[in-house]
Amino acid sequence: MAAKRRPGAPRARAAAVPLPQGKQRAEAASRSRLVPSRRSLAIGLAIVAAAGAAYAVARESSLFAVRTIDVAGAPPLLQAQVRTALAPVLGTSLLALDGSAVVRRVEALPAVLSAGYDRSFPHGLRIVVVPEKPIAVLRRGPDSWLVSARGRIVSTLPRGGDPALPRIWVPTATQVTVGGFLDSTHGGTAARSLALVATRFPARIAIASFANRELSFRFRSGLELRLGDPTDVRLKLAIARRALYELPPGATYLDVSVPRRPVAGADPQVSTRG
Repeated sequence: MAAKRRPGAPRARAAAVPLPQGKQRAEAASRSRLVPSRRSLAIGLAIVAAAGAAYAVARESSLFAVRTIDVAGAPPLLQAQVRTALAPVLGTSLLALDGSAVVRRVEALPAVLSAGYDRSFPHGLRIVVVPEKPIAVLRRGPDSWLVSARGRIVSTLPRGGDPALPRIWVPTATQVTVGGFLDSTHGGTAARSLALVATRFPARIAIASFANRELSFRFRSGLELRLGDPTDVRLKLAIARRALYELPPGATYLDVSVPRRPVAGADPQVSTRG
């Protein structure tokens, strides 16, 4: 049974929590301002569509077509080769240009080590080239080629061309292709090692050789430097450079194939491995 109210007792009042209606209305109005109207959405979509259509038209039209190719970092002859290789790119829109394909075309040239590109709007294409570094002349019988520090065949040479560069001799049966790379046995190891030797003995190497897994270099003075197997080349060269100042009179070879036991003498048949 419900409890009866005692006479004279105050009437109980229901507890009520007032709702912050003003604050709710303000938050709702703020949110409505953040939500774009249908008209704004329609205008935005129209702008995006127009921009996409303009890009598509520019990509397919001659508005930004390649008309000039500027080549930097290369001598005039190589610049001409780069422009010839990129002739098919002329007329292509800069917006539709395949940059990777452009770089591949340029780096396929035998005299190019690496390349980069930049779009020069409205009609220019700029190519930056790093040429291969010539390190030696490859000789195969009467034929000659220019070889890079990576062992790449850069170009053919007339007999006697570039007399200041060291010579690398290979058997007459060796396959040589301009733009190709020499294998390690037939000239490749000698060419790559020359890049290290030339910095320590500049303008002093006449012949580089790698035969029977023995790496050797003949100086213009006639002295033969023997490095043995092509390992620890930097260490062997450092030892050889110091040992050159202590060679006995009439020495015709210096053998550092065993770095801790360099040997010098006048008999070319004697070595630490003999």
